[in-house]
Amino acid sequence: MTRASSALATSATVLLALATPAAAQPQGTVGQYSDVTIEGSILEPSPVEIEDDAELAGKITVPEGFTVEVVGRDLGNTRMLAVHEDGHVYATRRQESDVIRLIDADRDGKFEDFAKVAGRPGMHGIFIDGDTAYLATAKEVFTAPIEDDGSFGELTRIIDDLPDAGQHPNRTLAIGPDGMLYITVGSTCNACDESNPESATILRATPDGKTRTIFASGLRNTIGFGWEPGTGKLYGADHGTDWLGDEEQKEEFNLVEQGKQYGWPYIYDFSNFNPQDNPPEGITLEEWAEASEEPLLGYTAHAAPMQMTFYQGEAFPEEYRGDAFIAMRGSWNRRPPSGYEITRVDFEDGEPKDWTSFATGWLIENDDQSYDFLARLAGLTEDIDGSLLLADDFNGILYRISYEGEDGAGSDAAAASSTPNLVETPAPSDTAINLVEADGTLAVSSPSFADNGAIPIAHAAEGHNASPALSWDEAPEGTKSFAVIMDDPDADEPKPFVHWVLFDIPADVTTLREGINTDPVLQDPEGAKQGSNSRGQTGYYGPRPPLEDPAHNYHFQVFALDLAELPVELGAKREDVLAAMEGHVLAKGEVVGTYQRPTEEKPKN
Repeated sequence: MTRASSALATSATVLLALATPAAAQPQGTVGQYSDVTIEGSILEPSPVEIEDDAELAGKITVPEGFTVEVVGRDLGNTRMLAVHEDGHVYATRRQESDVIRLIDADRDGKFEDFAKVAGRPGMHGIFIDGDTAYLATAKEVFTAPIEDDGSFGELTRIIDDLPDAGQHPNRTLAIGPDGMLYITVGSTCNACDESNPESATILRATPDGKTRTIFASGLRNTIGFGWEPGTGKLYGADHGTDWLGDEEQKEEFNLVEQGKQYGWPYIYDFSNFNPQDNPPEGITLEEWAEASEEPLLGYTAHAAPMQMTFYQGEAFPEEYRGDAFIAMRGSWNRRPPSGYEITRVDFEDGEPKDWTSFATGWLIENDDQSYDFLARLAGLTEDIDGSLLLADDFNGILYRISYEGEDGAGSDAAAASSTPNLVETPAPSDTAINLVEADGTLAVSSPSFADNGAIPIAHAAEGHNASPALSWDEAPEGTKSFAVIMDDPDADEPKPFVHWVLFDIPADVTTLREGINTDPVLQDPEGAKQGSNSRGQTGYYGPRPPLEDPAHNYHFQVFALDLAELPVELGAKREDVLAAMEGHVLAKGEVVGTYQRPTEEKPKN
């Protein structure tokens, strides 16, 4: 659901009062030139240790019929969990920079020991696909074969250039129903203009890591995500922006769709304007909100959603099957604290209906209004017996939630079928110049390369990623604007791979300088706009064919139009621009350059 323009306003006034958290938010005028007062809290509950397992488990409240057990201790900084089909349970440990396999030698459901199976600095994300483990650090992705005894074989690095980590270095990953690798990349900051378009996104890569695109953007820090088993829709729980007050920003539960953007850093939760940040020059907050997707559900601010799993087992009652469970690590900047719990997103007929607490008790309120905590919950996964495993990254404790009621274990529920794939493979297309008709021709050239000549590495993605200078003939009579589209017809998918969509170039501009900015609306040339490329970002994206490929051909195509502005939305795609151009092209021309990746992995520029 796109953020409704009717919900937007150039200003908003809301009351903030620390003592009354139900009424808290930026007070004043919020807009391009905000004048607000925001009061926030730093409240860090104190850790409490309970050594007796039964006593500790007894502190936790779960719905009737469910039980809680402590099944592991002294495990360290356990973060993300994964379970192999043979029953091996794994946990990543960020501080120890490793992956451990939990050992249940007597098969009583409790883990007496662990063995280290892999190690790399900053290890965090883990996903198991058959007998292959996918592992993520802040900047790298590895694969490893899983041996019969549960140990890992040699790690192979398949990606080494994820964005710098900054404030949110905790990458997570999973193989989707389409067989592609999805990687979450949090923002480097609380709220800022990111310099790397892959920050604050979910990426979609080939399983070998050779190519990737931005699947969805404007996601501040989506650690927990997954596909609803019945519909194949992708959902994610996103961390809200800090320092907007005790009650803002709500944690978001988003339907994550390809090519969509979700507002951050300028718009948060349900079409609210961030008073700190403004969109790029030439775009209003209202326009950015209109182009952003609202969450389907919100949860208490600062609760910190972590790992998420869709329940597909048969041990829980029928009403829980297909629901999403999310670990909430807990706040440090809210009064009263939030999180420190397990939440449940109730799905009905494949659609999310409500986001509520499921297991609580890890947060303790004292008589003097101070707070303690028993766990910072980070990892959550479904074990092969249908129970839930929970990882506490502070005390190194592992919990299990099981169901002992009559309508759970032993039911005759049918095994889950394969999750549908909703990501469509785009149909192959011709280069743009062959899809439009025009009476006139334009002579297009670049000082950086001759027609059919090699494109310098400065214009490649692995070089400076600077767009080349282009020039073309004077505008034919009646020209009111120009458009530029850069296509790579030699790419496998999509075909062509679109590297640049630039339109509404003023009619008196017949030369583009080198290194055009990547903003959606440009100041040079003034008023020109840029659409989305196949990478999933706006602006220019330089050549980057697979390393083993021969040289690809890159078509820089220029079109003279009899329209001053194309009737397309912010961040329009190539197909939208071509449709708007139809019947309005007076002349066209192109210059073609070639590029082949250097053999060395990190070329010197």
